Amino acid sequence: MFRRIATAVLLVLSVVVAIPSATANAELTSPRQTWLRDSTNGLFLHWGERTEPAHTDCAAWEKDVTDGGWNAKYWIDEAKKLHAQYVVLASFHSRLGYARAWPSTIPGSCSTKRDFLGELIKAGNAGGVKVILYMTDDPKWYWEGLPAGQSWFDSAAYSAYKGKQVDMSTRPGFGEFSYDNFVEVMHNYPDLAGFWIDNDNEYWEQNGLYERIRAERPEMTLSNNNEDTPIMDMVSHEQKVGMTPAYDYPQAVWTPQPRLTEGEWKLPTKGAWWYDGSDSDVDYPVTMGRMVSNAGASIRSLMAETAMINGKFPPKQEAFNNFAAGYLPQIWDSIHGVEGGGYLYGGLEPGDWNDGAHGTITIDRNNPDREYVHVLTKPATASSITLRDNGYRVTSVKDFRTGQRKDFSQANGYLTVNGITSWDTYDTVFTVETAGQISHYQATATATAATPDHPA
Repeated sequence: MFRRIATAVLLVLSVVVAIPSATANAELTSPRQTWLRDSTNGLFLHWGERTEPAHTDCAAWEKDVTDGGWNAKYWIDEAKKLHAQYVVLASFHSRLGYARAWPSTIPGSCSTKRDFLGELIKAGNAGGVKVILYMTDDPKWYWEGLPAGQSWFDSAAYSAYKGKQVDMSTRPGFGEFSYDNFVEVMHNYPDLAGFWIDNDNEYWEQNGLYERIRAERPEMTLSNNNEDTPIMDMVSHEQKVGMTPAYDYPQAVWTPQPRLTEGEWKLPTKGAWWYDGSDSDVDYPVTMGRMVSNAGASIRSLMAETAMINGKFPPKQEAFNNFAAGYLPQIWDSIHGVEGGGYLYGGLEPGDWNDGAHGTITIDRNNPDREYVHVLTKPATASSITLRDNGYRVTSVKDFRTGQRKDFSQANGYLTVNGITSWDTYDTVFTVETAGQISHYQATATATAATPDHPA
């Protein structure tokens, strides 16, 4: 009987292994990904022609941006407050007038004479922050925000440029237009770190766009939103909600490690992804919790802020950035230069702990015997936390901020840290030193009853 079951299992496994998957064929690791894998946070900038107050004339928008005092260094400085290693500029966006915030020889949609993209890349280089350019696949909003019958596209001008008729409001037509823009940008901006691509366009796939980028700019990273396209370096997961607790973003990320992944959400709790005239609140506990939880799952955090037409952020978002600039240094070494604990990279067990506590684990990349326990939701009444030790021999526990030693005990597969009298509002961190991991636990069992079919 056992032999028949084993044979059946082997047959099932052989069938499963024979089925190819997109992720299995993906280029999971590459030297070009190193800086992105080493990143913890990113800043997403939705900013374009329809940023409030919306414009319908490209030149007028550019003039108002310049007259308002737009400065690329401001964005880089704000990104550094968030401890972001990269920024993504989304001006060529289907809901923002398809505005190209850079000069282009390709007619078809708004293109500025001032090189905002180039200035941002230069400021990023000076500040140690990479710049990625957002590109959309979607022509369907070509009419939004315009009088009836008008379009953000100039298909006639683009058709004359191509020497053939092209309807940019169709997916093939827009795919061809955007393909040309990919190529122009990657050639004109050698310091651009990569593209962040909002889904796929059939024209790109049929005409080998990604393969061309790989051949002509092999150092450039490619990120894709909402789908696991094998040739992409990273998969982004947009605006996930409904998790309990709300900050535990990794619960909704469906792409498994070691695939390079990113969680992407907007900081203002209400309103559009771009500045719509409102100064919405930022949920501090959720935002900070997501940064830490993502670090605890080796997921990058891409936080969207809504820059106004002059580039400045609304007061409540700027206030959060100032808060982050003061708070993140307190915990930075426990969420940067680490991997997520409890799964692929080993470590103690994250998730729900005792008495309503919830948290995550990070592991020092350079010292796998050093782990960090992040208590994001404190116990309801307890002055201790208890979590599964996953077989690690714990040698010491310290308060990460102060270095003060904490009393701890281990028994029956659990670690308990005792005598916690002070909990941080957002993240109470403990440094846990270990001395390896045991291979198995000793266990005993007692049978209280037996039958002929199921002996004790």
